[in-house]
Amino acid sequence: MLKSLALGAALSFLVVLPAFADGDAAEGEKVFKRCQACHVATADTNRVGPYLHGVVGRKAGSVEGFNYSEGMKKAGADGLVWTPENLDKYLTDPKAEVPGNKMAFAGLKKPEERANVIAYLQTQGGS
Repeated sequence: MLKSLALGAALSFLVVLPAFADGDAAEGEKVFKRCQACHVATADTNRVGPYLHGVVGRKAGSVEGFNYSEGMKKAGADGLVWTPENLDKYLTDPKAEVPGNKMAFAGLKKPEERANVIAYLQTQGGS
């Protein structure tokens, strides 16, 4: 049974991966300009929102020194990690994906814009 679960998890990852692997990081950097009033992706500097430098693979609500909403703290405590798949869901509709978060952004409705931003964020490793 464990082999079946592991195989299923591996196969589901392969199914999800192409949607993000196809993203264009250079185009994502352009789309990210909409996010720059509140977020920094190239350094560990908080603004109105937490920095997104190294966000891919990070537990939600975990940037030291940032005052997260109760909704985001709960999401992190419940195990939300910013994988490409979870970022895609969140960026589609932030309020629906993490109820009670305080981000005032309505989301990116176009799948290609989300894939591009995620590809860009994947190029911005953490320290």
